[in-house]
Amino acid sequence: MSAPAAEDRRARAGQALAEKPDGVVEAIASAADVTPAEILALLPKGAATVVPAEEFAAIWSEMTGWGDVLLIVHTADIVAEVTGSLPEGSEGHGWFNIHGDSPIGGHIKKANCQSIAFIDRPFHGRRSCSIWFMNAEGAAMFKIFVRRDAARELDTEQLAKFEALKARYAG
Repeated sequence: MSAPAAEDRRARAGQALAEKPDGVVEAIASAADVTPAEILALLPKGAATVVPAEEFAAIWSEMTGWGDVLLIVHTADIVAEVTGSLPEGSEGHGWFNIHGDSPIGGHIKKANCQSIAFIDRPFHGRRSCSIWFMNAEGAAMFKIFVRRDAARELDTEQLAKFEALKARYAG
């Protein structure tokens, strides 16, 4: 991509983010005709901490001890939300396989994960904390969110675990 084209994409992304700084990242990206990763790159310092995909198994393993989380898969066609605990995973036949006593289960093409982003930003006026597993196209394969309590506040115990894990990689 040429420098002017990259600058144009960045300008469009910045404008769209400025118009809705606490909106849905995928919607902001779509409005600017850029990728969600390009929007995440423009978030204020500390709002998006990106780590290498090689940390996939370690991060996943850590999150299996968080209790119920919210897993979201957001595509152009569906936003699927599943609440449950993350089962331990195992690798086999080119997949990261997750099975257990949880509604969260299936198979993840772990090789498609290019990076992992710890996101801590406002979402519709409230703090939102999540971990995004990003693919090469600059989109989230899936996201794991810190759950909310009955008062719609972030669960303090899970938030502490998120913050500690993020700090481990913030360098």
